[in-house]
Amino acid sequence: MNATQTSSIARGLEPGVALVTGGGQRIGRAICDALAEEGWAIAIHYLRSSAEADELAEEIEARGGNATTISADLAHDESAKNLITRASSELGPVTCLINNASVFEPDDVLTATADSWQRHLDINLRAPFFLTQSFALALEKGEPGCVINILDERVWNLTPYFSSYTVSKMGLWTLTQTCALALAPNIRVNAVGPGPTLPSPRQSSEHFSAQIASTPLGIGTTPVEIGSAVKFILESPAMTGQMIALDGGQHLKWRRYPDDTDLVE
Repeated sequence: MNATQTSSIARGLEPGVALVTGGGQRIGRAICDALAEEGWAIAIHYLRSSAEADELAEEIEARGGNATTISADLAHDESAKNLITRASSELGPVTCLINNASVFEPDDVLTATADSWQRHLDINLRAPFFLTQSFALALEKGEPGCVINILDERVWNLTPYFSSYTVSKMGLWTLTQTCALALAPNIRVNAVGPGPTLPSPRQSSEHFSAQIASTPLGIGTTPVEIGSAVKFILESPAMTGQMIALDGGQHLKWRRYPDDTDLVE
């Protein structure tokens, strides 16, 4: 590593091209917005949310930024492996990978099926692995890069619920730490672990409000705060193998709500 490369790593990652999976809506959209504000060119990956992704790209470009949209089914290995190449051909070399796309479906040890298990593993763990591999292989030797995985506070707060999802995110947390070691010193690998952020399609507003109120701080996080955490990681050159939990303290496992309250999301 030469002096210029060492200096670049010590400063944090300069804005370049970022690929955000599941970037068209919800948390992914906020991450894209946050990075675009810092001068990053954004490759917005989507599967079905083409209208939302196109709208976001247009908004970024209207603000003077640079963005493109890329459709891919991350359940297919080749689609995942080719995503870095496709993003690079549109915008230039990718120096930041945000593994945000995720499946979050309810099951438990007694109700999980082979299909539900595989869906979670394919999108939440297998795809990030091959995307990270492709990212590392494509990055010019010695150049700095960052991978940020969007996890879940429950990797520090295990419950018997959402079994396939939890196992897949635990695997991604292990992958985060493994890759932080394997890809150092040029590529830093970190994670953000949100708690209650947005209501799921299964939740009523009352249930979501109760879930937020149950955290030690009595608050959840927001997509904007998650975007800010992503920026913080990119700007923190000594940080690797870490997860920032944005969850109102939910991962501390202290329950403020009565034991008979059914808040499992």
